[in-house]
Amino acid sequence: MSSVRFCVIPAAGLGTRFLPATKSIPKEMLPIVDTPTIQYIVEEAVSSGVDEVVLIQGRYKSAIEDHFDISFELERVLGERGKARERDALRSIANLVSLVSVRQKEPLGLGHAVLCAEPIVGDAPFAVALGDDLIDSRVPAVKQLVDCYERHQKGVVALMKVPDAETHLYGIAAGARIGEREIRIETMVEKPKSAPPSNLAVIGRYVLPARVFELLRNTRPGVGGEIQLTDALAALARVEGLIGYEFEGERHDAGDRLGYLKANIAYALKRADLKDGLLAFLQRTVASEKR
Repeated sequence: MSSVRFCVIPAAGLGTRFLPATKSIPKEMLPIVDTPTIQYIVEEAVSSGVDEVVLIQGRYKSAIEDHFDISFELERVLGERGKARERDALRSIANLVSLVSVRQKEPLGLGHAVLCAEPIVGDAPFAVALGDDLIDSRVPAVKQLVDCYERHQKGVVALMKVPDAETHLYGIAAGARIGEREIRIETMVEKPKSAPPSNLAVIGRYVLPARVFELLRNTRPGVGGEIQLTDALAALARVEGLIGYEFEGERHDAGDRLGYLKANIAYALKRADLKDGLLAFLQRTVASEKR
């Protein structure tokens, strides 16, 4: 049995990059083909051995909780219309995981959002998965980090190599190589404007010890006037040690409009009922653009 039972999913952001769609719909509910983005994240956590999801949300996000609840009326209508497969699929979502919702009352940053989970998580190790990051992999990304945590008994962050020109967009980590995919983190910088310590970007998956809550409480506002999780992780690396793990899989930034479109295409191409038609459309479109 996994030692990591909780997965914290921060979902309090306003989703301004997707306005006007996100004026009334949480960005986490925007679909990748026909499945809300956040459902992929929850399914990844469950496949990694997590049995309780702690959703950190703000106002107007009740649609997320509703999605993971039972819809008696809709299920009844589907049953009456002979659509048992669709009805059972909806019920399986409701039965997927135990979900606890915690309100982040002020937009004080990712670090503060994670700190909001402390009353639920307590002194247990926990995963954090950001709803903007989709990782398509053979072994779920959270599971890859959980396995690394259990090997080293230290916090783990997901890393991915990015082009040098993009390092200013991410938290960047550097350290000594201790395995094919692992480094012992010595430096972490949030969105460096110049002289990044490496090209290893911190991506939205973490497995952390409860000690990080204490460090977050003592973290002053950083970039953007927010409490940055990266700053607390840099402190964790100094006091307990921290492992960076270059995960296996393809990452899609669903919080970016172009990344969101790419994710829809990538996931649609994995579907037998959509692949051929979509490929034909893309080929026609490319041919037309070349004329």
